[in-house]
Amino acid sequence: MPSSTSLPKRRPGRVALSAVFAATALTGALALTGLDGEPAASAASAAAAAPAPPALSSASRADRWKATPVPVKKGDLTAIAALSDKQAWAVGYRLKSATALEAVALRWDGTSWTQESTLPENSFPQALTVRSATDIWTVGSASVHWDGTEWTTHQLDRDPGGRVVPDAVTTTSDGKAWTVGRAMDRSVKDGVPAVQSWDGKSWHRQTLPDVGKGELTSVTAVAPDDIWAAGAAYATDATSRQTALLLHWNGSSWKRVTAPGPQDSHNWLGGITAFAADDIWAVGGSTSGSTERPLAVHWNGTAWAEAKTPNVADGRLRAVGKAGNGALWAVGGKGAAPVALRWNGGAGRWETASAPGIVVRSFATVPKSADLWAAGIAGQGDLVPAITRLTG
Repeated sequence: MPSSTSLPKRRPGRVALSAVFAATALTGALALTGLDGEPAASAASAAAAAPAPPALSSASRADRWKATPVPVKKGDLTAIAALSDKQAWAVGYRLKSATALEAVALRWDGTSWTQESTLPENSFPQALTVRSATDIWTVGSASVHWDGTEWTTHQLDRDPGGRVVPDAVTTTSDGKAWTVGRAMDRSVKDGVPAVQSWDGKSWHRQTLPDVGKGELTSVTAVAPDDIWAAGAAYATDATSRQTALLLHWNGSSWKRVTAPGPQDSHNWLGGITAFAADDIWAVGGSTSGSTERPLAVHWNGTAWAEAKTPNVADGRLRAVGKAGNGALWAVGGKGAAPVALRWNGGAGRWETASAPGIVVRSFATVPKSADLWAAGIAGQGDLVPAITRLTG
C-alpha cells in the first residue's frame, strides 16, 4: 500500500472476501503464472511489434466469453493457470460460514471444473504457478507446494523488513521457484519490496537495492539468470509521486531499472510477462487527480518504453499474456467494471476489447491454444465464485 501521502493503493485484485476476514490479511495479487519454467502466456519469441491477428468485432468477442460452472457456491477464486486446453488449475476460498472459510484447489479436465483438494489452514492462496500436474506452487499468507498428492507448507525466510507477504510466484527451468511481495514491520504503508528464491529445500531472502517503501506485485522469468519483478515505489511525501517499479535479476544480483510512465501521475505495475529476453510486457495503471487510465510498458532488450493505451475509466490492468494465435491481451478493471485490451501491432497501440464480465482476480492464457481464462467473482450476487473462458 502507498504511504499516507500518496494515492490509495491500486492493488492488482486484493479484495477481502468480506469484512469479517479483514484480520486475516488476505493479500493476493494477480500475476500471470509461469508454466514449465516459462511464462504461462507463451514461450513464443514473436516480437511485440508484429502485427496482431485480425481483430474480431466487440460483439463476436463478447459472445465467446462463456461462464464455466465451478464447484464452489460462495467464496472467491483468486488465481488461475493452465498447462493445456485439458489441464488448468484455480485456487481460492470456499466460505463455510460467516466466520470460517477453507482454501481450495480446482482442476479443469477439458470438460468441467472439479475440486481437486483443499489447502492447509491459513494458507489463503493468492497467486499460482504450475510447472506440471505434480509441481504446483501457490502463495498468499503462506507458501505451499503440491506434489500431485498433497500440499506442503514451506516457511518463508525471515526478512529484516518484517513479516513477508508474497504477492506472486513463478518457476524457472532449473527447478527453482521465485516469489515476490513485500515485507511489513508495523503496517502495510511501511512495507518494502521483498524477493525470495526456493532452492529445492528452503526459501532464501534476496538482497535488493534500496528503493524505499513499496512492493512487488508480479514476477516473470525468461531464464534462471534473467528474471523481472514489477510493482510500485510509494510516494515519500505529499509532493512526490508513486512510481512504477521494475527490478531485474541477472543471475548474481538484483538491480533497479527505470520504468517509464506519465511524469505528472502516480504510476504502478500490477502484472509482467516475458515472451523472450527482448519481448517483455508490464501493465498497470496511472492516476492523475481523479482520472485513472491503463499503463502498459514494453522491453525490447535494450530499453523500456511506454505503449499507447486507450483512455478507459478505471482501466487499471492486472495481467498480460499472449494467446496461442499470437494475440496479445491485457486484462484488469476496477470492481464490477472489468477491462480487456488487445494489442494492435500494426497501429502500435492497445485497443479496447470485450471484457470477461466478472470481477477479475486472475487471467491466464493457454499454451498452444487461442483460449483465455479469467477467474474471480461474479459481478452480481454476494461472493459468487466465477470462471469465464474465451474460446479462440
